[in-house]
Amino acid sequence: MRVDGRRTSEIRPLSFETNVQMHAAGSCIVSAGNTRVLCAVSFEDSVPRFLRGTGSGWVTAEYNMLPASTNTRTNRERALSSGRTHEIQRLIGRSLRAALDLDRLGERTFTIDCDVLQADGGTRTAAITGSWVALRLALARVGMANPPLNGAVAAISVGIVAGEVLVDLCYEEDSAAEVDFNVVALDTGSLIEVQGTAEGAVFSRDQLNEMVRAAESALPGIFAAQEQAIEAAQK
Repeated sequence: MRVDGRRTSEIRPLSFETNVQMHAAGSCIVSAGNTRVLCAVSFEDSVPRFLRGTGSGWVTAEYNMLPASTNTRTNRERALSSGRTHEIQRLIGRSLRAALDLDRLGERTFTIDCDVLQADGGTRTAAITGSWVALRLALARVGMANPPLNGAVAAISVGIVAGEVLVDLCYEEDSAAEVDFNVVALDTGSLIEVQGTAEGAVFSRDQLNEMVRAAESALPGIFAAQEQAIEAAQK
């Protein structure tokens, strides 16, 4: 049994509180266990200069850890983002862009703000998963009932802890992991990104395949929870 009593392949309780910000085009608070992230989408009927006149749209993201989101206060990032923050927000942007056919989106920009309210591992994967719910709500709110979608997008962490493959690591597991992975995918089965690092020990190709399979087995339940939240919010 894991530190919180889950099976090796069991994700943490996942929920979405939708439409939490009245001024956002779409918003939700995603909770994955004790990790909670506020995802809010803003809409502009224009695109960055490099896309003007192309007919293509754009999706971008910003990510921050709020000061009391961890057990020691996190300083606010004011002038410059840290390398970690910059890397995560680029990952979120790439992931959400993969879910849309930007060439058919029209010259529109959706900006997703992800603020970590409480961190207990898997903040970047929760941010991606919650951002999809917020973006789908935003697309409908701005009048795109049938947006050009490539599929739903979600993410899950997976790692090797004490020689065992575990999905959806909490902080205690993540900090002890020999190998740490994040997998982002579409509900069509296509992979968007696989990030993997040997933290305490190297890993084999067989272990790599096992981790990807474990992530792929966990993702359908996440996609189902996303769709249920979107449908409930739109009733």
